[in-house]
Amino acid sequence: MGAGRPAPSSMRRSLDLLYLSAAMVAAGFISGLCLLIVAQVLLNAGTRLGLPLPPTIPSYADFAGYMLAAGTFLALPWTLRSGGHVRVSLVTSRLPARAQWGVELAILALAAVMICYALWFSGLLLEESHRFGDTSPGIIPIPLWIPQIAMVLGLGLLLVSLVDSFVQTWRTGAPVIGGGEEG
Repeated sequence: MGAGRPAPSSMRRSLDLLYLSAAMVAAGFISGLCLLIVAQVLLNAGTRLGLPLPPTIPSYADFAGYMLAAGTFLALPWTLRSGGHVRVSLVTSRLPARAQWGVELAILALAAVMICYALWFSGLLLEESHRFGDTSPGIIPIPLWIPQIAMVLGLGLLLVSLVDSFVQTWRTGAPVIGGGEEG
């Protein structure tokens, strides 16, 4: 630890580990997506070369979409906390420190309300898909509630990270999320 800087609390370490774990699962989904696409490209190339291979992986486009969605939603909380989201600080960087703090709190609160709304309706969609037995239209019917879990979980974790950022910003009196802009 740096001089004068308190050691991170157990809650802080737990939340950071939660965000990192979700990001690692997201990276796994993106890696799986890449492997799936490479496998499909190799099958296409093999069949063009006359090799006795199946022409396609059944429902690969559905699986690719689900992996992309899972990777995207599960990466949101870590991306927020690491300052990876696009932030427009052209105006706020010119404000006094106290005003920057106020704007940051207002934006975090507004974002939390918006994500809460999205989470609520995503949860309703997941529940409805489960209740009605909705499945994907591809060759392999996938119950849609299964890939929707990643969306709901990712939005839930994003809400936690927004509230976490709000509380931390309030306590420190300064924005805690680093800017992702190039300097």
